[in-house]
Amino acid sequence: MTAAAVPGIRRGRAGRREVAVVGVALADCGRVDDATPYALHAQAARRALADAGLEHTVVDGLASAGLGTLAPVEVGEYLGLRPTWVDSTSVGGATWEVMAAHAADAIAAGHANVVLLVYGSTARADIRAGRRTGTLSFGARGPLQYEVPYGHTLIAKYAMAARRHMHQYGTTLEQLASVAVQARANAAANPEAMFRTPITVDDVLSSAPIADPFTKLHCCVRSDGGAAVVLAAEEYVRDCRPAIPVRVLGTGEHVSHTTMSEWPDFTVSPAAVSGRLAFERAGIRPPEIDFAEIYDAFTYMTLVTLEDLGFCAKGEGGAFVEKNRLTLTGDLPVNTDGGGLSAQHPGMRGLFLLVEAVRQLRGEAGERQLRSPGGDLPRLCVVSGTGGWFCSSGTVVLGRG
Repeated sequence: MTAAAVPGIRRGRAGRREVAVVGVALADCGRVDDATPYALHAQAARRALADAGLEHTVVDGLASAGLGTLAPVEVGEYLGLRPTWVDSTSVGGATWEVMAAHAADAIAAGHANVVLLVYGSTARADIRAGRRTGTLSFGARGPLQYEVPYGHTLIAKYAMAARRHMHQYGTTLEQLASVAVQARANAAANPEAMFRTPITVDDVLSSAPIADPFTKLHCCVRSDGGAAVVLAAEEYVRDCRPAIPVRVLGTGEHVSHTTMSEWPDFTVSPAAVSGRLAFERAGIRPPEIDFAEIYDAFTYMTLVTLEDLGFCAKGEGGAFVEKNRLTLTGDLPVNTDGGGLSAQHPGMRGLFLLVEAVRQLRGEAGERQLRSPGGDLPRLCVVSGTGGWFCSSGTVVLGRG
């Protein structure tokens, strides 16, 4: 089946090659005490290339961030790659969706043929070993110097935004907690998830306080792990292993602010712009989407991103999420692997969203595989990554076939 054969999916613009995701994989995730970040990069890359059925010698593009002084250079050297196209854009959790957009554009324009996106982190193991401490802030240089001295931590920024949404729209703690409950329900069907035991709204509300209104279970887990995604030009797809290609249909990116004083509205994330662009470029409307993979470092991120992507009106996110719509059997399954709230979160988790989306579209998600009542696989997915404290967003619309 070609993209043109699927209703609602438009083929690429004239003169531009179509782009597909042909390989995805995770490195060992969760509790990994005996590996370096470089080793996790290599493990994920090998597995993703094997998944694609490609040799590393065909990779001419590399996207990497978060490791080393010269991220793509050091990682490329470690992996034995000599790319002629590189990207090291680093915008927090949205990094990988933004990089996927850049890679798709490069391939479509003929500047690269096969691009590897790869990430690995031992965030959890490093803290346990005393090699680092928890990330309370991103630093105190530049504009941030005016906030950090007052104890305005990373988590506090998200908490302030959540409180504003609660004040302005009547969103409740119970509604926010239901996001974590549904993420855990999805994780229960994922053998790779760190936490699979079901939780209740009361469990979330009574867990240890972190930053008002967030308790521990409102916040993502801290894990080790890695992931890799391989994108390729249309002429490479026929030589790849997957029987079902997953097309990149449209992408969007947006950055908004660094300091909270420059954020015009705490209840609107940059996904409002990146999502609109991605849907317009894909020729897809939100109601056509079968499931979504959304960055969820905190429960509020899921709620406000659903609003900004157009799945419900602004201010209606609380009512939307409390009706169990986000579970595997819901109207709009979200974070089908359990997300950062339950599955794994080794830092910039955006690449893991793309891996899960492709597995679902290809029918390779095992016990958590989504299917229509008639048994059909999902056809369309939106992946949305968020970086900083809603400072950046990258959105990618993917289609099967």
